[in-house]
Formats: sequence, structure tokens, C-alpha cells
Amino acid sequence: MGKEKRDYYFDNAKFILIFLVVFGHFISPHKSNSDVLYTVYNFIYTFHMPAFILIAGFFSKSIFKEGYLKNIFKKILIPYFIFQIIYFAFYTIKNGSETFKLFDPYWTLWFLLSLVLWNVLLVIFARIKYPLIVALGLGLIAGYVQDIGTFLSLSRTFVFFPVFLLGYYLKKEHFYALLNTRKRIAASTLFVTMFISYYFFFPEAAKEWLLASSSYEELGVGVEQAILIRLLMYGLMLIATFSFMALVPRRKLFFTHMGGRTLYVYLLHGFIVKLFSITPFYDAIQDTGNYILFVVLAAVVTLSLASKPIMTLAQPLIELRTSLLQKSMYRKRNTADAS
Repeated sequence: MGKEKRDYYFDNAKFILIFLVVFGHFISPHKSNSDVLYTVYNFIYTFHMPAFILIAGFFSKSIFKEGYLKNIFKKILIPYFIFQIIYFAFYTIKNGSETFKLFDPYWTLWFLLSLVLWNVLLVIFARIKYPLIVALGLGLIAGYVQDIGTFLSLSRTFVFFPVFLLGYYLKKEHFYALLNTRKRIAASTLFVTMFISYYFFFPEAAKEWLLASSSYEELGVGVEQAILIRLLMYGLMLIATFSFMALVPRRKLFFTHMGGRTLYVYLLHGFIVKLFSITPFYDAIQDTGNYILFVVLAAVVTLSLASKPIMTLAQPLIELRTSLLQKSMYRKRNTADAS
């Protein structure tokens, strides 16, 4: 049997989303300097990770196949541990000292830890009645745990789990149903309306709700308000996420083949963002306010890190294997022999 053909639609979605992740991290230090940049930041944070999580849930349908969880542990936990150590070394050098915490993920690594836990939770929730309602209830209740936060990425794990679980229950037909002209127009209208609303009405404190990493007490809201605000957040996330999915192209594009390489971009781009922040170029963008350069920069970084040469070099670090390097050497040897 031949190799299963990849779905252009989902690869396009993943590449666009990883570009938005990189772009969001580049503009994050500058968001308070510009109302437009602040709006862009909050707007993309409403859907870029929820959409990633929804897609991850959709591709977890093999959860009950033998060896599936073992493969998830190997594929996700190994790079998590490796990059947790690398980040520890990075921050130790930068700050002079650092306390190592194995299960308190640095920066972007929360997603890897949560992804493992979402799959473990899925084994349980796929077998119970009313799983989405129960998961939503846990997402709402999680904020009442005062000390919940970054350890094991528990806050984000429980808050975003309903999105992951929803993705698990969705079928391709549900996504493809979004792709007719009328729904694309509606999605575009919703996108524009949300962006304009964010520009004029988005509260300063609301951005912390999008990150989903703090308890209600840390967010400074009362018991009665908290549930309503989180439900509103879920509503905004779903509207923005499905609007985005309705706008994703289904045809093959120049970046489509890179949609399956997002893990490499996700793990590697953080160091580029951190190193770039100490360069003169970074200061120049900040001084001139020419923030459109961040779009170009994010595109260059995303395309570069998703390229075959970078994957070949980084595979031993991320996957602890050298199959891409071996293939490259084999092709070069065959080319030399042929000539």
C-alpha cells in the first residue's frame, strides 16, 4: 500500500498557525508601544493556539490503537526534556543563576507537556458520558484552584482540554463544511468585526485570560464573575478559531509541504526570538516603529526553520535520530556515483 496522501487543508492551517506563533512572539515585547500592534497580538492569541489544539485533537483519533500513547510519549516528551534542559542552560547564562524545574515548562514548552496530558485525558474522556460537558466544567473549575499555574502546565491543560476534545470528535466533513463561499464571507466578516472590536473595546486585563495560565484570584476577579468571563473567552476562541479554519485554503500552496514540520519551528524559533532581541536590528524596529518588518522576519524564520536543511541538522536534537542526514548523504553519494 502506498503512502497516505497528506491533506493540504490541514497542512496549510498548521503552517499559517506556526507563522502566527512566531510572529506573536516577535511582537510581544512591543505590543504596549502601539494600539494596532496590541490589537493584533490579542486578536491572534484568541485563536492561534486554540486552532492548533483543535487540530491536534482531530489527529488523535488513533488514541486506542496499540502503541499510540507510547509513540506520543516518545515523540513529545523526549524533545520536551531536551529543550527544558537547553532553556535552563540558556537562562542560567543570561541571568547568572537559575533553578531547574523539570515539570515547570519554560516559555513555549507548555504546549508539549499539555499535549501529552491531553492525550492521557482523552483515554479517559472518550469512554465517559457527556465528555465535552465534563471537560468544560473542569476548564471552568480549574481557575478556582489558587495555586494552579505553570507546574505541569495544569492551568492551560484543563482550560484548553475542551478544545482538544472537541477536535477529537470532529470529522473532516465538519471542517470542509466551512469552506463554501457564503461561510468564508461570514468568517471574514466576523474576523474584521472582532479585530475592530478588539481595537476599541479590549480591556487591558483581558489578555491574561487568553493565555489561560493563571487562577481567577491571580486575575483579580470575583467568584461570580469568573465563570462568565471564562465562558465568554471560550465563545470568542471558538468563533475566532472556526472563522480561521473557514478561511484556510484547501489547495496546495508553496508552503503546504512545510505544514508537517511545525514541531521543529515551534521548538527552535524561541532561541531566535530571544537572540534577535539583543541585536541592533531589534532596536531599529523599536525606534522607527516599522513593525511591518516583524511580518517579514517571522515569515523568514518560519520558512527557514521548516526547511529540509534545518530539519536535517536539528533532527538528532529533536528526535534523537539521524535518518534525514543519512538520506541526504545517500542521495549525495548516488549523485556522485551517477556522475
